[in-house]
Amino acid sequence: MSGLDWTACPVCNLPLSRRDHVLRCADGHSFDIARQGYVNLLGRTPPANADTAEMLDARARFLAAGHYDPIADAVAAAARGTRIAEVGAGTGFYLARVLDAHPDAEGLATDVSVAAAKRAARSHPRAAAVVADTWARLPLPDDSLHTVVCVFAPRNPAEFERVLRPGGRLVVAQPLPGHLAGLRERYGLLGVGEDKSERLAASLPGWDVTSRGRLTDRVEIPAAVVADLIAMGPNAFHGLPDHVEDAFLDVDVEVIALVSPTAA
Repeated sequence: MSGLDWTACPVCNLPLSRRDHVLRCADGHSFDIARQGYVNLLGRTPPANADTAEMLDARARFLAAGHYDPIADAVAAAARGTRIAEVGAGTGFYLARVLDAHPDAEGLATDVSVAAAKRAARSHPRAAAVVADTWARLPLPDDSLHTVVCVFAPRNPAEFERVLRPGGRLVVAQPLPGHLAGLRERYGLLGVGEDKSERLAASLPGWDVTSRGRLTDRVEIPAAVVADLIAMGPNAFHGLPDHVEDAFLDVDVEVIALVSPTAA
């Protein structure tokens, strides 16, 4: 079994079953499993703001430096169960850390970027990946997951509630206003709203918070890491600075675990 075995057809929502290198539903819709191990279930051209291969290369290099390891560890500690999906998974870094911490679990990475799905499919031996849009219907059956992981990624509470089993968990990691504060000011990076926590709570009415933790750090990083940090996110679409220097990395992130309102 792998995450591909719990997917649903994006056309008719029937379960997909795997035979050789194809996923097929009972209505005859079929989707090829690419040689890299991912399946494209998006059904349309990816949006213009989907992560590029260059952005993912930069993200992989930055994450390999270890500065976000405490975030990954906190996310892994909050996850539960044996069926775990990460939405907006990018390289699959956080999902891989979750699977390392839960040896009986299988993982599925979803991302609207084909380049991301290619990487995420190789992120862990127990991970699979699909191209899918979090804002649309996720290609998963109702009540199919124990945990949804969402790290610095878009959230769709209605879909998360639909795909989580009763008692299932949503684990969210999101930046707080102090996150990357020095770099934001120095290089004009996109800001973080002061009411980030309040907006998260307002978007998830009825969800019960089971844990909440705040991670902070400040460490000097070399110019190459600064460049990767800027190039790995949405700022890459707005133009990269011509020159960067060694700088301080400010980490200010909260990790929250919530139980779906359908837990009863």
